[in-house]
Amino acid sequence: MPNPTEIRLHAASRQMEIHFDDDTRYTLSYEFLRVHSPSAEVRGHGPWQETLQTGKRNVDILSVDPVGSYAIQPRFSDGHATGIYAWDYLHSLGRDHDKLWAEYLEKLVDAGASRDA
Repeated sequence: MPNPTEIRLHAASRQMEIHFDDDTRYTLSYEFLRVHSPSAEVRGHGPWQETLQTGKRNVDILSVDPVGSYAIQPRFSDGHATGIYAWDYLHSLGRDHDKLWAEYLEKLVDAGASRDA
């Protein structure tokens, strides 16, 4: 799996820019990263246990801590800080962004929920 060569946070646009050593580059919104957190709080502990994240449109990333040499752990402004984003997971989020985002928006509609707090 590719490894990141650069990670930049853009506070004004609320986006994380990630460059990988396979020459791919992704720009992911903080909201997208938050609603796709790999944490048990979001994904659950098994199939069909995920919790739909709502009201995250204006979430910020306050800091990002390295986890060994394989991941990062963002600290979000809503207090969420338990997701460990491994390099392969970040790469897959970038690669599959459009599909994942469309699925998320559809789930919000189905639940009668909103991206706004």
